[in-house]
Amino acid sequence: MRSFDYSPLYRTTVGFDRLFDMLENSVRSDWPPYNIEKNGDNDYRITMAVAGFGLDEVELVQNGPELSVIGQRKPDQQNREILHCGLAIGNFKQVFKLADHVKVKAANIHNGLLSVDLVREVPEELKPRRIEIGSEARAVPLQDGGNKQSIDAEPQRKVA
Repeated sequence: MRSFDYSPLYRTTVGFDRLFDMLENSVRSDWPPYNIEKNGDNDYRITMAVAGFGLDEVELVQNGPELSVIGQRKPDQQNREILHCGLAIGNFKQVFKLADHVKVKAANIHNGLLSVDLVREVPEELKPRRIEIGSEARAVPLQDGGNKQSIDAEPQRKVA
């Protein structure tokens, strides 16, 4: 369910206006609507409908594997009473769980749509690599003090 119309309850209850206002203005986890796209092997895009929010009212925060998109409307400076509120103009917070090594490449708001471009950049030392069989052994670090020894070298024996 996207929304609930509380107006019939206003007609049959007295003194509950504050409760209904809190329900209408509460943070919703399904709003704003968004799409997640895969644009390549390591490229992704999140597109969110944030109509009415300015650049200074939307904040992106990446904290480890979480990307938070927070929308905080500035207080309305005009003294007006809204008789019907059909526009979704409330504050929001949407949290996306990101895979390892995924980070934000760019973010942009255009025509009421927030686009967040993500890229997975796996460090070279963590990428799979092919080892040729029969190739000459390379020097590898040892655990006992940093001396280097060839993989296929035999340990030297002491002569008594």
